[in-house]
Amino acid sequence: MKIYHNPRCSKSRSALQLLEEKGVDVEVVKYLENTPNKEELKDLLKKLGMKAEQIVRKGEADYKENFKGKTLSDDEWISAFIEYPKLIERPIFVKGDKAVVGRPPENVLTLL
Repeated sequence: MKIYHNPRCSKSRSALQLLEEKGVDVEVVKYLENTPNKEELKDLLKKLGMKAEQIVRKGEADYKENFKGKTLSDDEWISAFIEYPKLIERPIFVKGDKAVVGRPPENVLTLL
């Protein structure tokens, strides 16, 4: 299992701890330091079964300053995620061909 993780986020830490307590081996991707590329983000959205706008953190300053009130395509959002990775909802867990957003953290249990 893989987690797109921000260690400063309490929900991300809680979800990771929940899996570790269950003995699940998790590959941690600190996406703010190692931002996924365009292909990885497209694959992640496919696994989530979501449109890019559905995983935008609309409370972030980067969103409010640059994107609020704008309508973007999936490709435009993906480019925005690469430039402003804080816009990506967190945490996101991936197992095989499925992924879930760990909000609430217990959502990750659906992948077990």
